Amino acid sequence: MARNTQVAADHNAPPVTQILAKFVATHPSRGWSDAVDHEAHRTFMNWLGCAVGAAKHEAADMALAAVNMLQPAAQASVLGRREKVDMASAALVNGITSHTFDFDDTHLKTIIHPAGPVASAVLALAEHTGSSGRDAIDALVIGIDVACRVGNAMYPEHYDRGWHITGSTGTLGAAAACARLLKLDVQKTAMALGIAASQPVGMREQFGTMTKPFHPGGAARAGMMSALLASQGYTASPKALEAPRGMMQTVSTKNDWNEITGELGQRFEISFNSYKPFACGIVIHPSIDACAQLRGQGVTPEQIERIELKVHSLVLELTGKKEPADGLQAKFSVYHGCAAGLTFGRAAEEEFSDEIVNRADMVALRRKVVATVDDSIDEASADVTAVLKDGRRVHVFVEHAIGSLQNPMTDAMLEGKFHGLSDAILGAGQTSELIKACWAVGNAANVSAITALATPKA
Repeated sequence: MARNTQVAADHNAPPVTQILAKFVATHPSRGWSDAVDHEAHRTFMNWLGCAVGAAKHEAADMALAAVNMLQPAAQASVLGRREKVDMASAALVNGITSHTFDFDDTHLKTIIHPAGPVASAVLALAEHTGSSGRDAIDALVIGIDVACRVGNAMYPEHYDRGWHITGSTGTLGAAAACARLLKLDVQKTAMALGIAASQPVGMREQFGTMTKPFHPGGAARAGMMSALLASQGYTASPKALEAPRGMMQTVSTKNDWNEITGELGQRFEISFNSYKPFACGIVIHPSIDACAQLRGQGVTPEQIERIELKVHSLVLELTGKKEPADGLQAKFSVYHGCAAGLTFGRAAEEEFSDEIVNRADMVALRRKVVATVDDSIDEASADVTAVLKDGRRVHVFVEHAIGSLQNPMTDAMLEGKFHGLSDAILGAGQTSELIKACWAVGNAANVSAITALATPKA
């Protein structure tokens, strides 16, 4: 029998579906500062490097094998590989690879990885339609703004409930970006957002598995399909986001509508994007940074009696795996992060390989990390003390890790990270040319140079 329930809801929410649709469809091209435009190029380049770097990962092989069962038309490129597939499948696979290493961008206010869903959809659609680089960058800025503003409105309650916010809001961001790229009018853009609102992707239970990087890929594909459906006249509720039984009030008990409407078109969330120097969950970064600093002060693994780690409770909730079995699990182990930082002074993808994770010395060092919760410490900080066998104590407190907004990676650092990801796939020379093309994409007649340079020659 049908059951009537009374669930608290806001029946006076502003029409944010329509407000966002008007913004997406009518905001002027490059209607933001040079700083915002530069950040868009940094975001695009960082995303592309991450996607190319994971092109040979087994997750990419499996995803492509599944996609090819559909016999897709060769519409768009798979980054770092020679295959071409249909544009929706390219969005899916490139979204997966861009997040496989957990090395992509982070909107720190919400822990959204915004480029994965949005850029993956944008590049695949732009390649197939022949859109200009400027149109692609415009779509990227606007799509990320939609995803992150919706995320701002629902975070942290939506995330705490178990949703992977990158996938759930990323579907909306990808739909907005593709609607912009297709030059849909306000009404059809609202329909694209409405269709996407019925497709939030991803649960946090999947962290540490291949399905976590599926979330941005699935969001990219769903968002693109939402825009394509809307372009053909397919309809949805015109208040799909804000209605009492719409997406936002269904998946979150918090909905701060002003986070969506406040300074819309004036403040751009891509300005608050950050980029990872370490290939793992963002909350581990301060601990890695601190242990790398200990190494820089001359502390070696052989000297360690124990490592005393104090962090916010969220750090251990998200990354408290003491005995990770493989690289994917190690990306959610602050214990492994500390061991990698002290042993290598870095934590790129190599330090999260299955071989390194299971190496006897790394296992032994991980077990010397004693982590305790101290909620007076910000979740973006870490307090680390190395207790040495000779009785000495060496202390490091990291308030803002490298890669944070307060201590950002420079353009040169991002280029170095890109080389570290891409050189083994494309070669150093081709990678350098691809980096140059990324910096210039906003002035390009189309994105063909990007996709050509992101394809291995042999």
